[in-house]
Amino acid sequence: NFDDESYIVNNSHVRAGLTWSTFAWAWTATDSSNWHPLTWLSHALDCQLYGLNPAGHHLTSVLFHCLNVGLLFFLLVRITGKVGRSGMVAALFAVHPFNVESVAWAAERKNVLSTLFFLLALGAYGWYARKPNTQRYLLVSVMFALGLASKPMVITLPFVLLLLDFWPLKRIQGWSQQPALPALEGRKNRKLHAQTVPGESSFPISQLPFTSLLREKLPLLALSVASAVITLIAQGSAVRSFTRIPLVSRLENAVVAYAMYVWKAFWPTRLALFYPHALHRLAGWQIGLALLFLAAVSALAWQQRGARPYLATGWLWYLGTMVPVIGIVQVGDQAMADRYAYLPLIGIFVMAIWSAADWVDASQFSLQLTRAVAAAVLAIFAFLTWRQIGYWHSREQLWTRTLQLTDHNPVAENNLADALRAAGRLDEALPHFQYATQLQPNDPTSRVNLASALAESGRLDEAIQQYAAAVQLSSDPTQEVRAYESIASLYSVLGDFSKMRENYQEALRIDPQQGQEMISHVSQSVATQPGPEIYMQLGVLLEQTGQVSQARVAYEQALKLDPSLGEAKKSLDALGEGKRSGGR
Repeated sequence: NFDDESYIVNNSHVRAGLTWSTFAWAWTATDSSNWHPLTWLSHALDCQLYGLNPAGHHLTSVLFHCLNVGLLFFLLVRITGKVGRSGMVAALFAVHPFNVESVAWAAERKNVLSTLFFLLALGAYGWYARKPNTQRYLLVSVMFALGLASKPMVITLPFVLLLLDFWPLKRIQGWSQQPALPALEGRKNRKLHAQTVPGESSFPISQLPFTSLLREKLPLLALSVASAVITLIAQGSAVRSFTRIPLVSRLENAVVAYAMYVWKAFWPTRLALFYPHALHRLAGWQIGLALLFLAAVSALAWQQRGARPYLATGWLWYLGTMVPVIGIVQVGDQAMADRYAYLPLIGIFVMAIWSAADWVDASQFSLQLTRAVAAAVLAIFAFLTWRQIGYWHSREQLWTRTLQLTDHNPVAENNLADALRAAGRLDEALPHFQYATQLQPNDPTSRVNLASALAESGRLDEAIQQYAAAVQLSSDPTQEVRAYESIASLYSVLGDFSKMRENYQEALRIDPQQGQEMISHVSQSVATQPGPEIYMQLGVLLEQTGQVSQARVAYEQALKLDPSLGEAKKSLDALGEGKRSGGR
């Protein structure tokens, strides 16, 4: 019940499968506060193949993850020549608990899909680097564009390519001990060059000045800028204002989050679906310790850039690819998210495995011992991943676990309450809705959720109060309209038709275009549970939208079901038909 419903279950475009209508919608839709047409189309293809059978949707995500694992292994082997190290990095990526969220959560298809195209773009870039030409560069651009059309987080690709130019490709003249290979040198000399650099990659390429390599990335950077602009437009109101989350709080959280992602990479326990933003609750020692850690690793990577260049590349890969989701531009109220680490932690894995392998080589450990330790590490992570997957078996388990691991988490409170309510356990759900409102008294959505639950439990006056509070707090016209509509409906049940009329008038004043949709809502109620108060609602809405003759019919039907309903007779009199209706 967290994005899966809006992405798939209740999304009519996606459920229609791969139709021309869905294809056209996917390229213009910003329903999820993101522009990712390929992600929409992948969901639509799943619906075409499997309907709403969740097994098929999850299978597709697992297959994409497996492709990513294979591509990562192939690319690392191809450009470093290190089979064992590359295999260990790919294996960590395959079974690390951090990646459960990206693979097990159907709505996170965008993560595994965008990473697939990101890795394909890296492969295309390696192909281009061996023999630069327009056709090969175009392939890099196409793969990058497809990645951006899956999830805009991959906008950092041009900077990652510069990191790979440093290591392991070593394309930058003067930045490595590898002798420069003239740009126009032929295949024969390149082969000779590769043979004369012991221990280096069997991936010989030309070296160029850094400024040339920088200019080479400009077209890709233009794609990044375009994607960033589209994303900011698409996200719109989802971007949190600096009033709600000040810049200082964002910077403090970013520093701590950078450190926490690394900590959880090595100690992947207590993983939750939603980590609430701490705002001003971070202690000074937490921020200071995180800053010290980041500064120390950065200094080490810089100091070792000659002897161990993989440290600089891995560390800057991690820092750079995390920038779009580190919270400087804050979307939502999360402090961090496991899914955000899917691509960035590849850099940490490379740092850890290459460093460990160098230490093992220097210590001359036996191959059998090395393999045993590697297998043990992978087995531990695989076990933790298996356990983490268990929390994804139901929404109730997932949100209960999240609340066990986090404090001050209104998102988890609301979603657990929603899960309990859907299971028919409204009495258990209400305290969670109420606590969510206590945690975020100024959040209109929490108020609406609580109001809806109160109404369902028969506490109508309290529900009206919560809807009214939501109207006062909301800046979203659609949300205000829905709140006024709900208040009007509740007043109808209470028999206060004058207040019902007032609230429908307010809803239509805010957005007259919503009139027909409200009529549709009431018409559905009339069809399932016809009653005089429902016909009164329908009559008022029809009258206020200028559909007088249909309104007259609705009032007459209300009076027929309850001849003592004075408000129906009064409404007919107001329409100039009181005498004729009274005669009936």
